[in-house]
Amino acid sequence: MDNNQLQQLIEEISIGVFGKAFHHTARFNERLRTTGGRYLLSDHSIEINPRVLELHGQEELRGVIKHELCHYHLHIEGKGYQHGDQDFKKLLKETASPRYCKPLAAERRRATALHIYQCRSCKLLYRRRRRMDTKKYRCGKCMGSIIKVNAEV
Repeated sequence: MDNNQLQQLIEEISIGVFGKAFHHTARFNERLRTTGGRYLLSDHSIEINPRVLELHGQEELRGVIKHELCHYHLHIEGKGYQHGDQDFKKLLKETASPRYCKPLAAERRRATALHIYQCRSCKLLYRRRRRMDTKKYRCGKCMGSIIKVNAEV
């Protein structure tokens, strides 16, 4: 789907669901990371994250578009268009628009320890992601000196 097809889809949804025309521009924005779309107050345009379509399909895309159109139409009419406003919540419910988008960012795995240090006295292990200067630190348990055991790969 390209920007022209997106523009046409948003115009169709606007007329079909809201009964009002969408007179501004719509485009995909690949720089969006965590949000499905956004409505820009400055020029009344709507930007959609293309990952919504890639990851979740056409139905989720339609939901994101309806959500952004709620912002658009309420702002144009001078009503409460922000997420916390009653007008916005009411219009979301009336149009069966989702309040939130499904997650788009891939789950970030927590990095494991790359460096392992050990106390010379009590043999307590310290696992660290960053290297540490063993001359500057002592064991927190027995105050013994610390040595680097190995680096995990």
